[in-house]
Amino acid sequence: MGTLATLWQEHRTMMVFFIVLIVVIPFLIFYLNKAKKEHPKGLIAAALSNMGERFGYYIMNAVLVLFICSKFGISDGTSGLIFGVFYFLIYMLALPGGIIADRSQNYKKTIITGIVVMALGYGLLSIPVFSDGGNAMSWPFFLAMFALLLIACGNGLFKGNLQAIVGQLYDDFEAEAAKKGPEALAAAKEKRDNGFQIFYVFINIGGVIAPFVAPLIRDWYLKTKDLIYNADLPRLCHKFIMGTMEGNDMDNLNAISQTFSGATENLASFCQNYLHVYNTGVHYSFIISVVAMLISLAIFVAVRHKLPNPVKKEKADVQQYSEADRLADAKEIKQRMMALYAVLVIAMFFWFSFHQNAQSLTIFARDFVDTSALPPEILQFINPFFVIVLTPIIMWIFAALARKGKEVSTPKKIALGMFIAACAYLFLICIAVANNYPSGNAFKALPEADKMAMKTTPYVMIATYFFLTVAELFISPLGLSFVSKIAPRHMVGKCQGLWLAATGIGNLFIFLGVRMLNSFPHQWMTWGVFAFICLASMAIMLGMLKWLERVAK
Repeated sequence: MGTLATLWQEHRTMMVFFIVLIVVIPFLIFYLNKAKKEHPKGLIAAALSNMGERFGYYIMNAVLVLFICSKFGISDGTSGLIFGVFYFLIYMLALPGGIIADRSQNYKKTIITGIVVMALGYGLLSIPVFSDGGNAMSWPFFLAMFALLLIACGNGLFKGNLQAIVGQLYDDFEAEAAKKGPEALAAAKEKRDNGFQIFYVFINIGGVIAPFVAPLIRDWYLKTKDLIYNADLPRLCHKFIMGTMEGNDMDNLNAISQTFSGATENLASFCQNYLHVYNTGVHYSFIISVVAMLISLAIFVAVRHKLPNPVKKEKADVQQYSEADRLADAKEIKQRMMALYAVLVIAMFFWFSFHQNAQSLTIFARDFVDTSALPPEILQFINPFFVIVLTPIIMWIFAALARKGKEVSTPKKIALGMFIAACAYLFLICIAVANNYPSGNAFKALPEADKMAMKTTPYVMIATYFFLTVAELFISPLGLSFVSKIAPRHMVGKCQGLWLAATGIGNLFIFLGVRMLNSFPHQWMTWGVFAFICLASMAIMLGMLKWLERVAK
């Protein structure tokens, strides 16, 4: 027992990583077998290629907000704004990426180009370059922003077009089934939703492993220089170097630095050195992202001859859906588009609330959660872990209700998802009130001993991410399903693009979460804003429920 306790104390992060891996592997085998036996042959290859790309992306995504703060010494709010714009571009650039592939009709070349461009972006991020002051508005800052732009552009070329190929897999799958009769066709059509859920799960398999990479490499590099990780130290070091210390900052810096040999003798040199080593370790982690991109590229190139090219359907649509039909159905089209816009507004508010996992929730984990056991970035593995574990359970529940004739409509599921998301923030309100948490800025100014006494357990983050993940499974894939159901036949592509645009707009404003967390006088007010948004969205969806269900039929 003593040996096990010692191992746990010294290697917590690595042990948690292996525990998570052991749990995830049986689910991976389950989904691989399911895809192999029941779905088109190319699904596994496309999913593995996507998993490699997502693994590289989530390495960067897990640490980006905190890395920008630690590298350039800018505020949480500014770092959050940069992340929000980046996340906005990730989704919005999928639209021109899709247009390029549509016009060239060379989806595979577009995807390959996207992977290469992303690899270049990650390669630039992996270079540990620093300016004299280590501050924003320096050439390393603009190099990092250019790298993020490359990643966003590459993602735009990759993301939607690989999904289009997966969609074509099922078009061909259904066409083959149609030759065998109506029953075979009906059975094949039922596989599409499950196929995209399997594809979605593979994204999260990459996401559940990736958050461990940067902290492990960073902590290893710190250890090689006889340093250890401290969540508050980068901020304090930057404030000391820039001469902006206030409140208890100096006392806190002195208290932390006393744990490092020789730090107090030359505090300025120690701060410069700690920031350099800390951020160099993060830079090196992006090398794994480059490797992941190259693996994804190798998989896709190896199997691309087995994957179909999406077929243009405009001509077929014109034959089946003439201009006269469009004029006759103008009223119905208007109703469908109004229903779509209503759901898109709800989607914007959901993603604004959900993607706080990389914004205010990460800052909350850094400052208000005891991260002596696990760094705050690693806690982001919880969401994809729950996606992998909970997806088959939720699929079974929905199927069981359908068999009993109690099928829940998609709009009702979305409304329920908003309520579940609200539960996450209602839970955080209770935690904030029980612990009397002030604003983030006020908390950081407290003496180090007082902050440690007020910090909460990581189980708070596990419970929060549980609620948010269930909400995600009710809204994200089902929202796409709803869009496909109500989109007019000649506007399917545009409607899918509008869904991506709504997601992007919701992401653009996620930086407000950090600003509220740090500026509102009481922390519960921040979580109250998100709880109100989710509950109001649920109420609006319920108010429109009968209309949306009627339009979706």
